[in-house]
Amino acid sequence: MLKLLIPVLGAKGATEAARHGAFLFAEKCVSEIEVIEVLDDLAQGRAVAFHSPAALHRHEKHAALDALVQTCGILDDAGVPYTWKRVFGRAEQTIAQYAAKDHVDIVVLDAGHLGFLHRWTVLARLWRLSSTPVIVLH
Repeated sequence: MLKLLIPVLGAKGATEAARHGAFLFAEKCVSEIEVIEVLDDLAQGRAVAFHSPAALHRHEKHAALDALVQTCGILDDAGVPYTWKRVFGRAEQTIAQYAAKDHVDIVVLDAGHLGFLHRWTVLARLWRLSSTPVIVLH
């Protein structure tokens, strides 16, 4: 059985990836699903000059909470057991490191809400950094 990783990027969430994961779980193709909420490491940006890192993290967590609730709600409604974590860092590097560390078999990325150039930039970096197969949903 496979271990699936669903990264939640941004405020739109990963609803299509959660639906796909629920389908694979129902078909008995997947035994474990992990959801990671990837938040930017704001301590390295310019906003730190004007705001405390703790305040910036609180703001980003609050903005991404709805996306995480929607994604996890789909898995809950389908009866899929899952675990979730919140991680900070650049999206591509963080996903690749987490997939390698936790021995994930497949990464399912919901890229439908990303703009065209941003989508291909994220995908190119992720494919370059990760040895784990990546499924991209539009």
